[in-house]
Amino acid sequence: MTACATDDRPQPWLELYPSGMPARFVPRHADGLAMFRETAAAVPDAEAIAYFDGSLSYADLDRASDAIALWLIAKGVRQGDRISLILQNVPHVAIGILAAWKAGAIPVPGNPMYRAPELAKLFRDYQPAAIVGHDDHLSEILSALAEAGVTETPLLSVDAHDFQSADDARLLPPAAASVPARIAGFKAVLDAHDGSRPPAVSIDPSDLALILYTSGTTGQPKGAMIRHSSVAFNSGAAALWMRIGRDSRILGMAPIFHITGFILHLTMSWSAGASVALHYRVHPEAVLDVIRSYRPTFAIAAITAFNALMQVPGVSAADFASFETVFSGGAPIAPALRDEIREVLGITLLPVYGMTETCSPTHISPPGLEVPVSEETGALAVGLPISSTESAILGPDLDPLPPGEQGEVCMRGPQVMTGYWNKPAESAEALHDGWMRSGDIGFQDEQGWFYVVDRKKDMINASGFKVWPREVEDTLYAHPAVREAAVIGIPDSYRGETVRACVSLKPGMASDEADLIAHCRARLAAYKVPRSVILLDDLPKTLTGKIQRAMLREGA
Repeated sequence: MTACATDDRPQPWLELYPSGMPARFVPRHADGLAMFRETAAAVPDAEAIAYFDGSLSYADLDRASDAIALWLIAKGVRQGDRISLILQNVPHVAIGILAAWKAGAIPVPGNPMYRAPELAKLFRDYQPAAIVGHDDHLSEILSALAEAGVTETPLLSVDAHDFQSADDARLLPPAAASVPARIAGFKAVLDAHDGSRPPAVSIDPSDLALILYTSGTTGQPKGAMIRHSSVAFNSGAAALWMRIGRDSRILGMAPIFHITGFILHLTMSWSAGASVALHYRVHPEAVLDVIRSYRPTFAIAAITAFNALMQVPGVSAADFASFETVFSGGAPIAPALRDEIREVLGITLLPVYGMTETCSPTHISPPGLEVPVSEETGALAVGLPISSTESAILGPDLDPLPPGEQGEVCMRGPQVMTGYWNKPAESAEALHDGWMRSGDIGFQDEQGWFYVVDRKKDMINASGFKVWPREVEDTLYAHPAVREAAVIGIPDSYRGETVRACVSLKPGMASDEADLIAHCRARLAAYKVPRSVILLDDLPKTLTGKIQRAMLREGA
């Protein structure tokens, strides 16, 4: 594909932009640290993080990250080194990100649910110069370091009980009884700080601000390299599109080790001077308690998180009355489920689309516009390309396709990664002339809305007919008893593949295989109708709320 293949194509989505929304967005800051520092200087006493009954101001974050940056430098961390932050949604992760930047280093957030073999693969790849991890996870981290042959790495131990006093037993584990003597305590480093500041570092906008590993569901995890300029751009552009300002209160439901949490919770709040509520990890009842006490104005999470909140006993639309805008991304939204959430919770979910490799959103559904549903596929649109961002649907030869035709969704803009860490071949496969190949199949309509049909790799080939799992799932969600649905292809000696649905039911509701198959048969072509339905108590999910079709295929 050549750059000129799409450069002169019309961008009809610009006609749908809200009044005053610019076609081009230029952030005020060249890098993420400058963005934070301007806010910390402007509103030092404003709340930056709420954590249970605790609170940290922007000045608190600034001082604490100075202390950790000095500790990192004293341990030999130099510009360009990688700092591993294997943490849940605790204030320490925000402090660690800023400290890494102040030391000229690159934060690498990691999943604290990973076991030693999983961590060892990552450590071998990016060679951490220091690690910050939870005290109850240290044994896994130490085992991973030994397995990776990286034994001299300095460690900081985090107690999740820091910065608050009202523990929530549903979320927080007991504090570790002991920590090896060679491992420093995060809070102890803060308490010993004398107020001095780390030496100034020179950050170029093209320097890496973040390495974030993809989930690895299609093979080895890959570290997406995100520039400082990309973090500054998408944090500011998202705040503009999502109407985030200094009075906004962000509910932090996505993990910070996921791109949604990193950008649309933390750095977007720093760009706008807003507050974000962190609560270790998502537990529906505990999140509802936070909503009732914190009164957030903004949230973004996978559709499964809102579905889980809707099932909490006693929940009502009054609990969500403080919200001004609510977005959902990371997983498809069935129109029937969106409508049910609107009826029960009183909130209208606005779809967002992006990837780890694009520093979170490339497409956003603007507040105030009715998001269309495709008459042909039944899919809900994922949004419009945001300011300074191009998007195109490409065919098998990477040529642009006209509106209505299905192909691979591709994006180009200031937020796109530079490539994958230590993986030039995979980088070349994903990036073409600045265009990021998503691996998602979708289409664009005449007005400029983009739709995602499904993952290219999840397409089912039943007797030569293409079946997109999402279309069947959306149909199942329209059944009144269905809580969650996932559709997979399983081997079939006659048809090659055949359609299987895995379903969980709403509490107190009843259905069976015959009923659900009949529901689909009345609404879908015969080749799309599931030949079997498996009823499960719950469907497997990633920590970001995506239902794991791969795990269901493995168990088929």
